[in-house]
Amino acid sequence: MSESFKRVVVEATGGPEAMRLADEPVRHAGGNEVRVRNEAIGVDFIDTQIRGGLLPATLPTGIGFAAVGVAEEVGDGVHHVSRGDRVAYLYFVPGSYAQERIVPAERVIRLPDPEMPADIAAGALFRGLTAWYLATRLRTIGKGDSALVHAAAGGVGLILIQWLAHLGVEVIGTASTAEKVALLREFGCPHPVLIPDEDFVEVVKGATDGQGVSVVYESIGVKTFDRSLQCAKRFGLVASYGWPSGDPGSISLMSLRNQGSLFVTRPTVSQYTADANDFRTGVEALFDLVGQGKLKIKVGNTYALHDAAQAHADLAAGKTQGSVVLIP
Repeated sequence: MSESFKRVVVEATGGPEAMRLADEPVRHAGGNEVRVRNEAIGVDFIDTQIRGGLLPATLPTGIGFAAVGVAEEVGDGVHHVSRGDRVAYLYFVPGSYAQERIVPAERVIRLPDPEMPADIAAGALFRGLTAWYLATRLRTIGKGDSALVHAAAGGVGLILIQWLAHLGVEVIGTASTAEKVALLREFGCPHPVLIPDEDFVEVVKGATDGQGVSVVYESIGVKTFDRSLQCAKRFGLVASYGWPSGDPGSISLMSLRNQGSLFVTRPTVSQYTADANDFRTGVEALFDLVGQGKLKIKVGNTYALHDAAQAHADLAAGKTQGSVVLIP
């Protein structure tokens, strides 16, 4: 067995080139820990924000939170996972861009389907858990409700529009290219919108008889946020969970009052899965729907671990579709 493994580290924040491969010594799993040999690693937009310094991190830092692999070593006190099990983990200390990782046992779950391809499971995990809390934890929605999903052809977006449709919600989804609009149609979105060519506010008003949507899933930021507020119906909810175009900044409470007593939240998956029981509930719900065929996971782009910088560059440039995965 090798006494070292490869891991991506960032010593000074910057562009994709700030990431480098480093050799790390192998450490054995301690009590209530699992050592996982990664098979596939999820790449998420938050990773680019940590690497770029937009979100705080103690340097030097690893990158990435979620991966799928094999439990190589199980520490004392761990009973829900055995050595050799195929597992998934979500651990909110950056460092999953690596050949292996030590993870607290409560952040590891055995894959319900041990035959599930690693790239599909990894592509589903972080983004699927985000879709899970957005669709089921922010507000109870279902048949008779409508929703606007921005960046709907992305990793979270494609899973979210399917989850909402499963709940009976009428979905309007935005995308930035004709190819991505076609992808939305393929994944069952009844109202795809090409922006900036089409006015998503007009599409929302037309699809909802002028009422607006129950929930706006706002994942673009300053470029769309003000107009997203115009899409919410009376007492509607605007969930600002991503801001690649920039933070929307402060919001006038009087404006929220005047636009229909709106609710606004800035949620994050790290809070909604911070409790181990919530994490397990979300993973079980996610993989149950994947297993039933209710959620199709599109892994549009796969890169080798040593090409993590290219993965980040393509993700930031909007060149990816669906989930993005690294293979160690």
